[in-house]
Amino acid sequence: MKRIFKITQLLLVMTMLLLACQVSGTATPAISGTQVAAPAGSTGTPIPRNTYVSDENGVSIHYPQGWTNPAPDSNSSALAAFQSSDSSVFSELYVQGANSGDTPESAAKQLNTEVLTGLEQIKTISDATFQLEDGTQGWMIVSTANLSSGEELKVSVMIGMHGSRVYLLMTYGLTSAYEYYESDINALAAGMKLYSPVIAGVSREEALFLAGSESTNPRAFDPATTHGSGDKLVYSGLVSFDPNLNIVPEIAESWDISGGGTVYTFHLRTNAKFHDGRAVTAQDFIYSWERAADPTTGSDTVLTYLGDIVGVKEMNDGKAKSISGLKALDDHTLQVTIDAPKPYFLLKLTYPTAFVLDKQNVKSGSEWYRTPNGSGPYKLVRWDSFSIKVYQANPDFYLGEPAIKNVVVQLYSGVGIRLYESNEIDMTGVSNYDVQRVLDPNDPLHADMHSAVDVCTSYIIFDVTKPPFDDPKVRQAFTMAFDRQKYLDVVYQGVGLPAVGLYPPALPGFNLDLKGLPYDPAQARQLLAESKYGSATGLPPIVFTDSGIGNDSSPSAAALAQMWEQNLGVTITIENLDPNKYSDLLFSGTHGQLFDYGWCADYPDPENFSDALFHTGAAQNLGNYSNPALDAILDQARVEQDLTERIQLYQQAEQMIVDDAPALFTVHDISYVLVKPYIKGYVLTPIDIPLERYLWIQR
Repeated sequence: MKRIFKITQLLLVMTMLLLACQVSGTATPAISGTQVAAPAGSTGTPIPRNTYVSDENGVSIHYPQGWTNPAPDSNSSALAAFQSSDSSVFSELYVQGANSGDTPESAAKQLNTEVLTGLEQIKTISDATFQLEDGTQGWMIVSTANLSSGEELKVSVMIGMHGSRVYLLMTYGLTSAYEYYESDINALAAGMKLYSPVIAGVSREEALFLAGSESTNPRAFDPATTHGSGDKLVYSGLVSFDPNLNIVPEIAESWDISGGGTVYTFHLRTNAKFHDGRAVTAQDFIYSWERAADPTTGSDTVLTYLGDIVGVKEMNDGKAKSISGLKALDDHTLQVTIDAPKPYFLLKLTYPTAFVLDKQNVKSGSEWYRTPNGSGPYKLVRWDSFSIKVYQANPDFYLGEPAIKNVVVQLYSGVGIRLYESNEIDMTGVSNYDVQRVLDPNDPLHADMHSAVDVCTSYIIFDVTKPPFDDPKVRQAFTMAFDRQKYLDVVYQGVGLPAVGLYPPALPGFNLDLKGLPYDPAQARQLLAESKYGSATGLPPIVFTDSGIGNDSSPSAAALAQMWEQNLGVTITIENLDPNKYSDLLFSGTHGQLFDYGWCADYPDPENFSDALFHTGAAQNLGNYSNPALDAILDQARVEQDLTERIQLYQQAEQMIVDDAPALFTVHDISYVLVKPYIKGYVLTPIDIPLERYLWIQR
């Protein structure tokens, strides 16, 4: 149970300074004045005089008249510091997450031992319960101890607990000074009040707290241009997935399909509103989708998710000013015509590109996304860059106000599992380095663990338009020189599944009988010799593009380069691109002959993999692969209505992709997530959904 960061060292240093002042006959100068201002805390309550308040840590302390509240020493992890008027007695406040089984007494005894380490002739003066003025029962241990010089110190360790936090108030000074101020010291300890932390005005007990990061790329926050899953708290669309991945109505209350499966008529809810109260109309969807299709928007996803709609490609190509396949029959009726009957079309509308936006909001300025006027279950009410995001439940949400009133995302606040252990957050993913720990039934975190196979595939793309990967034998050689299991063990800490093909195991269409290209270095070298380049020495310089900062190679890139060098005798140059702009740069063509990539299903259909990624001319076909025979199969699968036949076609397509090796498939991920037991309704879904609106807190 590690709690004290630099307390012992600081105690000795401050005591030495105190003794030095006494020896020289000079008193340590006190910080003049006391706290007299009474600003409002984050809760809006005025702060009384001589009171320290930290709402974000759930603690306030009223300190005696004449005492001061200086900033803690820079070498200490103390939250706050206090000192007597003559600077002869010092007190420091620390806060940390409680460990399982902690009590004020057990924590006080352990911390008292840590604090007094290095001192001599330690004597316990008192060791008993201590009551704070607010009625909280704490524990205080008072001890004396000698320095090596013989000077005697008196130290008190007072512990209070509230919810999942331990609060330590440590006070110390020479015994004579401590006893002179003893009544003040007891009043200081008793004056500590503990309560539920309030972060950004939100009580820790009444909100879902998460950890997160923030891109520096504005395109990441625009539903039309994001390469991720979008902000499903703020925005919404016609349809969505529920926690069981069933397609369910969102803004579209219902829909009719006619025209042989090519005309969809969506009936919008009359109570669907933007966050400012304006009703969502069919024209709002037309504006949002035409904005996505406008070539000046630069959407890399509009053709993938809305390209089936008649007229989207023409507008995206700059040949039309509007989407001909969209029509507002009235304010609450949207007619959408697609180019052929496709059984997966509705699934595509769950992706952010299809979300509805408020035109006035978008036109309000270049940073409109910072104050979004969405239609989703939560409103974004605060966003401090690289610090915090606060979402507030939307009371007018058309499907009912969410049970959890606030969601607080602390940005760049630390390692997820550590924040989870200290009860700073309620849910977190588990890194590969910590998986073995949470899998241990004896670990306290094991009971909170959820796991599932993702519908994701990591892979390396070969740009088939750039030598040497214009030759399929070279692509096959690089694939067969790759040891999947070794790569998984070294780079992924053994967490995940070797990817033989494109489709992940949880995806409909996954084929256990797929014949992959095996790990066979000898055969790989033979294929290289049979290629038009003749051997490794005949290959042009090869650049591997990765996401990273500076010149340091990622473990993944380093492992791949080492395998290819050992098995093929090929030297690979690794270049890093800015992680925040990695996808944008790849789509712009800024990459070497091969590069790191991955794909997670946006909807549970194999079309989202083989067709979206490897059809000739597909927007997501970043390796520029083209195979007319594959295209013919994919075109047939698009309109095939029989599910069994569709799956067979997609499995046939996958085998062709594996054989021709336009990509090297590496790993299928497995997710491990920790969720506090008081968060109810949680389901680990392999596809991102607006899960928060399905959750509730039950402490």
